[in-house]
Amino acid sequence: MNKPAPDAAAMAKAFEALATYDSGSGRAALMPIDDAVVASLGDAAARKELVQRLVVVLQTRTSIVAKEYVCSKLRLIGSADSVPALAALLGDKDLAHAARDALESMPCPGAVQAIREALPKLAGLQKVGAMQSLGTRRDVPSVPALAGLLADQDPQTAVAAAAALGEIGTLEAAEALRKAASAGRPFQAVSALADALLACAERLAADGKKAESQAICATLDVPGQPKHVRWAAARCVRGRQ
Repeated sequence: MNKPAPDAAAMAKAFEALATYDSGSGRAALMPIDDAVVASLGDAAARKELVQRLVVVLQTRTSIVAKEYVCSKLRLIGSADSVPALAALLGDKDLAHAARDALESMPCPGAVQAIREALPKLAGLQKVGAMQSLGTRRDVPSVPALAGLLADQDPQTAVAAAAALGEIGTLEAAEALRKAASAGRPFQAVSALADALLACAERLAADGKKAESQAICATLDVPGQPKHVRWAAARCVRGRQ
């Protein structure tokens, strides 16, 4: 049986503790917020109010640890109302991962849209992480942007773009990967592109597009491809995917 929602006094005290929460702070002081998150799952009005209070914390001068905590709660109950505050953290080297994790888990369309729109503004690990989230969400509208990053001078960025396209797994994603593979790349990129094409083939097969899946695999079972790629592609072509 779920605990009842904490009373107003307990919540006020918990948010006071959150305002100064940092490494080494007692976690027990935040338990009323944890309990309120659970209780709000069955109460839309209470959930909306709690989200608004958590968003305020993200927008104030609080510690990284406190904001990571808030992101972890918004991962569970976040809504469209929390998207702008989370999106503002996607370029923050300390908080990007926590913010992106929350957005990635939220079902509202605006959450993944925020990650997609932030992609051109990001760099380094924040950009790689955003691509991973777009792949996880199978965000089809991001295919053109990801395709453009396959030729990025940073190998880590190009490899992450390939992996994301493989996860999205549409025919358009596969075509972008095929074109990049035919352009010639260093071994690391060749392997990443081949792995991504295999992932596309698996996605297409799962979506009922078996012929398209096998056509992709047939292009991978050729000399010059990594051994594991040829083995998996050959199984696909023989219909034992």
